[in-house]
Amino acid sequence: MKIGIDIDNCISNFDDTLLKEYLKHDKELRNTGIINENPEYLRKGMFDWTEEEEKSFYNANIEEFAKKLKPLEDSSYYIKKLRNAGHEIYIITGRNNGEYTNPHKLTEEWLAKYDIIYDKLILTDAYDKHAKTKVCLENNIDLMIEDSTKISLDLISNGIKVYTMNTRYNQGEQTLDRVSRWKEIYERISKLNKKEDKQKVNIILDTDIYNECDDQFALSYLLKSQDKFNIEAITVAPYYHDNNISIEEGTNKSYDEVIKICNWLNFNWTNKVFKGSTDYVVNGYNEENDAVNKIVEIANKNDKTYILAIGAITNVAIAIKKEPKIIDKIEVVWLGGHSFLSKDNKEFNFKQDVQAVKTVFESRVKLTIIPCKNVASNLRTSIYELEHFLKGKNELCDYLCQRFYNDGVHGIQERRVIWDISVIAYMINNEWFETNEVSCPTINNDTSYELIENNYKITVVNYLNVDKIYRDLFKKLGGNE
Repeated sequence: MKIGIDIDNCISNFDDTLLKEYLKHDKELRNTGIINENPEYLRKGMFDWTEEEEKSFYNANIEEFAKKLKPLEDSSYYIKKLRNAGHEIYIITGRNNGEYTNPHKLTEEWLAKYDIIYDKLILTDAYDKHAKTKVCLENNIDLMIEDSTKISLDLISNGIKVYTMNTRYNQGEQTLDRVSRWKEIYERISKLNKKEDKQKVNIILDTDIYNECDDQFALSYLLKSQDKFNIEAITVAPYYHDNNISIEEGTNKSYDEVIKICNWLNFNWTNKVFKGSTDYVVNGYNEENDAVNKIVEIANKNDKTYILAIGAITNVAIAIKKEPKIIDKIEVVWLGGHSFLSKDNKEFNFKQDVQAVKTVFESRVKLTIIPCKNVASNLRTSIYELEHFLKGKNELCDYLCQRFYNDGVHGIQERRVIWDISVIAYMINNEWFETNEVSCPTINNDTSYELIENNYKITVVNYLNVDKIYRDLFKKLGGNE
């Protein structure tokens, strides 16, 4: 979850500090004390000061007041706990309003002084009630912790969940979802997270990621969509090119590639990434390996697990052979083969291990196929489009652009198909796809499908909306980190 947090009155004791300083100045001014215990705000009518006296005092001293602020009780502790739990912390404060000489430096130094950790600091104009909403929308913030009533209401009206920190000056609006202490905030977010986790779909991604460049996009897309997915495991599928690199060497490279991308996206990969088969079922390979064992373990644990297979389907086939009962607890979405309009399936994922494909087909597992030719092949893009939307956004995006331009297998190309994102997009929103339910075909010796009628139905994708898929991909990958 991406959590936005205001500073003043949410992390700092801004109002308490301001009141203390106003009381001191009031004694120096006329010593009449507080004339209104319940003003709209202490700067508006709490003392008998003129508007000019109040404004002059505030503007002359606000920077020094900001340096005197203390953190609210346990704020640093619980913000740290939230970040350690995997949440991204965005400090979003309205200090870019002309009141501070160098608001960014001032704020950075204060946060460092009190050990407030965060992923990104964003300054907005506090006097523009829509400024924080705009920032939250641009950064896909899931929850904002705010004290201003006006800003809270604007955030909510734009679909952003808000916890409004209780202060003595924001009690007029009764509809707000209020919080009072950081322990309460932490506990509520933890419960909210558990509730959302129960609604998420359990996912295993089976990938030959170092094969070329499209798996890197797919894994990144998946990791940037964790609001929808509970990523149980990333398993490494075998691949082989006639380039003097063995399947085992390719597996090791894929394993390292997965970890590199997980690290870029701050995904905790501990006990999540597993090396798989180092040969194919068609060659008689049927050995236990970490990936196969993990697939069986996760399938048995959950009521339902989706296996997103974007390479040779060897690991899935061996897992089914090892524990046939898992077919009732898994659903496989596989990018492989070509459409039924093609004369054969001499496609990389399919032809590497035809026997594995037959094993999965014959198992009668719930299966969705996204064909390559005539379907996923429409996901063609160019280096120019990628660089327009992604280049310079972050280190991962720059790497993806470089890998696209030269994937290490097919040489430099300005245009390619990013095939594997189709499987992730299908799980994100299947309304971007058109499908047919058909009888599962048999596979001829020449790898072609033989269409027959039987009572084992599979789902076949025959169309995908390229524009909607790429729009979502670019928005997520190119979003601010």
